[in-house]
Amino acid sequence: MNHLVALTLLLLVNTPLYAASDTFVTSRSLSMELANKLVMAAARHCTKQGYQVSVAVTDRSGKLQAFIRNPLAGSHTIDVATLKAATSASFQTPTIEMMQGFDNLRDAPGVLLIGGGLPIRIGGHNYGAVGVSGAPAKKRTGDVDHECGLAGINAIREDIEFAE
Repeated sequence: MNHLVALTLLLLVNTPLYAASDTFVTSRSLSMELANKLVMAAARHCTKQGYQVSVAVTDRSGKLQAFIRNPLAGSHTIDVATLKAATSASFQTPTIEMMQGFDNLRDAPGVLLIGGGLPIRIGGHNYGAVGVSGAPAKKRTGDVDHECGLAGINAIREDIEFAE
């Protein structure tokens, strides 16, 4: 019995204690209010230019958090906006930057390499991504969708920066 107690004490003494920072991973998520503010701001930015779009916001893992669709936007924009956001969240990269040089991912499930998906990165933190679909291209595929998504992110930037 004494050997068992001694062995237990020896193991406890030699077992490293981990600080909470080594044990847990923390991340930030947008509130429902901010996610909805973002989709509305992005949609309004496109609407002011005469475009009917769908806008999706996903969390860091690419799961849908907020969504809005102009009643006149094509039904295909629902899935496209969501896939753009999910792709951007997964790779933490704007999808417009992935249109070239990522050919090996073209057929990957759940990946859409068309401009219009942007990571929501504010103050050094990643909050997820936004995807916009439905606006025609000006210079390259998804460039106007990208612009509208950026307007949505900028609409919540101060809310996040001042909350810190």
